[in-house]
Amino acid sequence: MRYTNQFNHLYILLMGAEVIIFIALFSVIFGIAYLHFSTRNQERLALIEKGLDASIFLKGRERTQPFWKVLILNLALLLMGIGAGVMLGGTLAQVAGVEWDIAMPGSIFLLAGTGLLTGFFITRKMERED
Repeated sequence: MRYTNQFNHLYILLMGAEVIIFIALFSVIFGIAYLHFSTRNQERLALIEKGLDASIFLKGRERTQPFWKVLILNLALLLMGIGAGVMLGGTLAQVAGVEWDIAMPGSIFLLAGTGLLTGFFITRKMERED
């Protein structure tokens, strides 16, 4: 019975650590976001005080594709690559005699990466056409 009380105390201490980690993580994320937005605001106010135009912050956003188009394209190509990787891995395991544990992850990662690379090149081509 004496050991049970010691372990319960240790368990309570560990539960407190989870709460502290959650609070610390939230604080770090909040601090980074606050620092980003406050610094951006100060830079823009400094430009306005000097009489300069603050439109230099919007230069890169003029001719880009909408975010949702790029996201859907890359997600579709990623999922197609994963599906093709599963099919290729199954084929390699059944026909070529490659071990299942090697054929499946290898072909899935290879073709998923190929799909993402294809999505990158298609997105770059779409941006050049605009």
